[in-house]
Amino acid sequence: MSDSKSLSNARKAKKDEFYTQLEDIEKELKHYKQHFKGKTVLCNCDDPRVSNLFTYFSHHFESLGLKKLITSCYKNQDIDLFSQNSSDKAVYLEYTGDKNGNKIPDREEIEVKPLHDNGDFRSDECKELLMQADTVVTNPPFSLFREYLQQIIDFDKKFLIIGNVNAITYKECFKLIKDNKMWLGASIHSGDRKFGVPDDYPLNAATCGIDDKGQRFIRVKGVRWFTNMDYKERHEDLPLYKKYNEQEYPKYDNYDAINVDKTSDIPCDYYGIMGVPITFMYKYNPDQFEILGLDNHNLNNSLGLGANSIKGKTIYRRIIIKRK
Repeated sequence: MSDSKSLSNARKAKKDEFYTQLEDIEKELKHYKQHFKGKTVLCNCDDPRVSNLFTYFSHHFESLGLKKLITSCYKNQDIDLFSQNSSDKAVYLEYTGDKNGNKIPDREEIEVKPLHDNGDFRSDECKELLMQADTVVTNPPFSLFREYLQQIIDFDKKFLIIGNVNAITYKECFKLIKDNKMWLGASIHSGDRKFGVPDDYPLNAATCGIDDKGQRFIRVKGVRWFTNMDYKERHEDLPLYKKYNEQEYPKYDNYDAINVDKTSDIPCDYYGIMGVPITFMYKYNPDQFEILGLDNHNLNNSLGLGANSIKGKTIYRRIIIKRK
């Protein structure tokens, strides 16, 4: 990697370096306990020295029945991005469980190993760590979300990662959603979330601050968990109450489907094709509905949709669905 490219990646990493709050991790991870027994978990975008994901998995290692925990992160060799000490070397940590019986991940039980490269998840040695893992759980840089997701799909890993809700509309991501190979997590459906940031992160917005422990933080809108691990709540039927009528559910100018403005307004007696808002994904049950496509994307050649409109007026993005 050239010096200029490395610096560019470092700047991107620094901008995206958010530490997930332990509370948000606990709320989400409780839905997947059955997926971790006997598994090796990799957190490869998490500085293990400050990562709450490392804290969660190391302290729940025995109760989850994990085989191994590995954590690593991007570390530029010239600019100290992810470390709270003066080390200029990228490292990764391995933890294989409690050895002295106190059920606490003590320092002497955590193996610190050097990385010869900079810890970029795309490097060969980080790919080797990925090959060891069964499941990946992390908060990847938002600016590299598509590339990161494609890598874990290519390596055929189970995953639980954080991204922006707009990723639903990315061509590559939506195809995975449509094919029932990825879906939204269980716990975050609205609002913003608080993330820790490095000590030198500029606090120049109203959404930034310093908490009572002295940790800098920023609140980020539109973050969601994305996963391919199933959970019980995903298969609960969406209750439907409203009755269909032509006045309240007009058809699109360019496609034979009715428009539904709110997920809660999906009619209980209509089995034709519908356009629903992106927020439908928070309630999507693959046993109840089929996803056909997304407007303004050529994801399904049988649809060939552009931007949907009603009486000449373009409307917000719509996911095209039908009842099963």
